[in-house]
Amino acid sequence: MGHVDHGKTSLLDYVRKANVIAGEAGGITQHIGAYEVTLESGKKIAFLDTPGHEAFTAMRARGAKVTDVAIIVISADDSVMPQTTEAINHAAAANVPIVFAINKIDKPGANPERIREQLSKMNYLVEDWGGKYQCQEISAKQGKNIDLLLEKVLLEAEMLDLKANPDRMAKGAVIESSLDKGRGYVATILVQTGTLKVGDVMLAGCYSGRIKAMFNERGGRLQEAGPSTPVLILGLNGAPQAGDQFNVMEDEREARDIANKRLQLQREQGIRTHKHITLDEIGRRLAIGNFKELNVIVKGDVDGSIEALSDSLLKLSNPEIQVNVIHKSVGAITESDVLLATASEAIIIGFQVRPTLNARKIAEKEEIEIRLYSIIYDAINEIKAAMEGMLAPEFEEKIVCNIEVRETFKIPKVGTIAGCLVLDGKMSRNTAVRVIREGIVVYAGKLASLKRFKDDVKEVSAGFECGLNIENFNDIKIGDIIEGYEQVAVKRTLA
Repeated sequence: MGHVDHGKTSLLDYVRKANVIAGEAGGITQHIGAYEVTLESGKKIAFLDTPGHEAFTAMRARGAKVTDVAIIVISADDSVMPQTTEAINHAAAANVPIVFAINKIDKPGANPERIREQLSKMNYLVEDWGGKYQCQEISAKQGKNIDLLLEKVLLEAEMLDLKANPDRMAKGAVIESSLDKGRGYVATILVQTGTLKVGDVMLAGCYSGRIKAMFNERGGRLQEAGPSTPVLILGLNGAPQAGDQFNVMEDEREARDIANKRLQLQREQGIRTHKHITLDEIGRRLAIGNFKELNVIVKGDVDGSIEALSDSLLKLSNPEIQVNVIHKSVGAITESDVLLATASEAIIIGFQVRPTLNARKIAEKEEIEIRLYSIIYDAINEIKAAMEGMLAPEFEEKIVCNIEVRETFKIPKVGTIAGCLVLDGKMSRNTAVRVIREGIVVYAGKLASLKRFKDDVKEVSAGFECGLNIENFNDIKIGDIIEGYEQVAVKRTLA
C-alpha cells in the first residue's frame, strides 16, 4: 500500500520478474491485483497490489482487511503523503502488522532518514530508531535489498504464527469481480482457509454457482487452490462486491436460496434508503432558487473501480448541485442503461468499458451523453468542470469610464444637458452610469442620449468632449463626475 507513484507495482514487478505496469492505463494501478510468488526458499507469499489514488479508500480498506501483513511503500525522495497516512491508518484499523519499505534510495534526492523522522512524528517508530516496526530501504528498479524486505515479511508471518487448515471446505474473500464478454462473470478471490477445487459449489455475497474453471494471475489453469492462494474463478451467476466473503457449500440448491434471500434483502434496503423528495426539500430548493441535479449512471469493468468512482462523484455534491448515482454495475453499456438515462435525464460514465452497438444507436437517437474514461482522475475532473458550468455565474462590477461635467444647459421638454470631457476609458450609449458629487453617489441610472456636436453617437473615447443627458435626472452640476460601469459575469468554481 502507499501513495500513487511511490513504486508499489515496480516492487511487485521485481519480485515477480514480470511487468504489471505495462498493462495499466496512465501508469496507475486501477484495480487490486493479486499475485502469488514462490521464493527461492520454497516459501510462498500472496501479494495484493492496491491502487494508490485517494479515490480507492474503500478498496484499500478492504485490501487491508484480507491481508496478514501490510507493506507500506514510501518514496525516499518524497515524503509521507496523505494517501500514505491513509494506507497506514487502514492497516492499523484492520490490526495488520506493518512493514515499511523505503523505496527509490538510488535516486539523487533520496533521504530515508527524513521518512523515518516523519513516521516517528506519527507515532510509528521503526526498529532502527528503537521502535517495533520493521523497515527496509530498497530500490525496486535495481532490485536492491528486496530479498531482505521479503525476509522481514516472512519473519512477521512467523511471529504471527499464521496457520490454516487445507483439509476443509474453502472460505475466503472476493478481491475483485468483473463481466468478461467471452467467459461471463469472473471473480478474483483469495482463499483464506481450506482448499478450493474445480466443481465446488460457491456462495459469494448475493451470488452463487459451481466453479467451472480456475486460473492463476498469468492465466494458467488450476485444479485446486490452497490457503493464501489468489485465483480467478468462473461459474458465478453474478459479480459479487469486492470485499464480500465466500463459502463453499455442499448443496447447490441451498447456496442458491441463500443468495436469492440476500439479493432480495439488498433490493429492499436499496428501495428503503432511496431518498424521495420531501416538502422540506422542495422548500429548500425554492429558497435557493437555482438548485440543480446531475444524474449519473456509472458502468465499469470491475466492481472496485465502479465503487471508487461513484464515491468520488457523490463527494462533488454541494448545496446548489446534487450528484445522484442512479445506477452502477459491472459490464458494457447496454440499451437498458441508455433507456434508464433517457427516463431520468442522466449522463452515462463508462470506466474501461464501451457501449454496445444498439446502445450507441439509441444514445445518438435520444441524445444521451456517454462519456468513456480509462483514468479515474479524468472522469472526476470532467464531471467537476461540468458542474462548475451548471453553477449560476457571479457578476462583478467593472468601471469602464470616468467623465467630468464641464458645463450644463437646461433645455425645455428635454431637461438638463451636460457638456462633458471623457477623462479615461470609453463611454458608450448603453453603459449604466452613476453621478458622483464630491465622492458621494447621488444617482444611478442610464443615459437618455449621447452626442458629439449635433450628432448622436454610439461611443466617445478618452480625451474627447460630448453632450449627454441622464434618464429621469436633471440635477446635474458642474464638477460632477459621471462614472460608467458594467456587470461582468465571472465563472464560479466548486469549493
